Amino acid sequence: MKHALFDKVLWPGERLPDEVVLGLDRFRSGGPLAQAWRRLGGSPTGSRDFVVALAATMQVEDHFEVLIARRDKGIAALLPLCRGAGFSARWRQPGAQEVYEACDGAYADDAAAAQIASLLAQDRRAVELHRLPAASPLIPALKAAMRGKGLVSLRPSLACPTIALDEKWHRPEQAFNAGRRSDFRRAARRAAAMGRVDYEIIAPDPGEFDALFDEALAVELASWKRAAGTAMAMDAGKESFFRAYFRHAAEEGTLRIAFMRIDNRPAAMQLALESDGRFWLFKIGFDEAYARCSPGALLMLHTLAHAARRGLAAYELLGGVEPWIAQLWTQDAHPMVHLRTYPYSRQGMVALAQDGLAWIKARLSQ
Repeated sequence: MKHALFDKVLWPGERLPDEVVLGLDRFRSGGPLAQAWRRLGGSPTGSRDFVVALAATMQVEDHFEVLIARRDKGIAALLPLCRGAGFSARWRQPGAQEVYEACDGAYADDAAAAQIASLLAQDRRAVELHRLPAASPLIPALKAAMRGKGLVSLRPSLACPTIALDEKWHRPEQAFNAGRRSDFRRAARRAAAMGRVDYEIIAPDPGEFDALFDEALAVELASWKRAAGTAMAMDAGKESFFRAYFRHAAEEGTLRIAFMRIDNRPAAMQLALESDGRFWLFKIGFDEAYARCSPGALLMLHTLAHAARRGLAAYELLGGVEPWIAQLWTQDAHPMVHLRTYPYSRQGMVALAQDGLAWIKARLSQ
């Protein structure tokens, strides 16, 4: 196999150089490279399982590479990237355009990020990272690595909302003002008037995963997301991706499927992961038939308390800072940036011309 940045074939058992690019097929589940990826940690949206699920479903036509930095004691950094076919195709973050999630590589330290940046700066293709954490060590490293080799553009991108957890969140309603506490009590009374209310947070094993995931899909379809066309079940590619990804998480023991039930019927659901000391909320939904009792809000209160009592550091809402999040739950967020590189190459200059033309068109249309 020849790799994009090295005109070299790596044979089985051959020692890797200090920096290298590998195809995704080298990161087989349970293998040493996959174990190193897991050991480095980081956000679930940058994990091996997330990337593998994308490559097998929504991005089956794309080309994937994983940049790694190696030291004597093993792999010190890792950055997955993908691109389409064609001369001017850019490297980008897996899933950034498909499921709109932010992601980054995993780095043992700043020096390891610098190794990755040095490797990336050798390529002739442009890079576009739509939602990269503003605190990522890759940013200063890549700015330094690109000096004399190309241009780097940084712009603000959609932030990721977060709630830092402490003991006050053991009773999460107490973290809100009097008006919001009154709203929660009113919603709870309305729910109780509809029937027996139960909450459950399940860490499903693989054998029970599909039935529970299908139940969560049905709840989402009963919400406003059907009319908006954003429900997972209305997009075959997206449903296949999340089914594959969450099944991997169930195998790892990190998946959490939460329900609020009224007389045994699911009124609201959440699909989340518990990893790296955090609760990562991927998907929510509620049945419109129970809208009067705000089941989604009541379930979120329950899972906030669960996460805090387990000693987790934060409740990560993923996605973006939507009005309902900023108005009702939190205004705290992890800032993100949109990073582009334009190497001094034909591909880089084509990318620069494309973006310049798009900017001019946007300005003229205002």
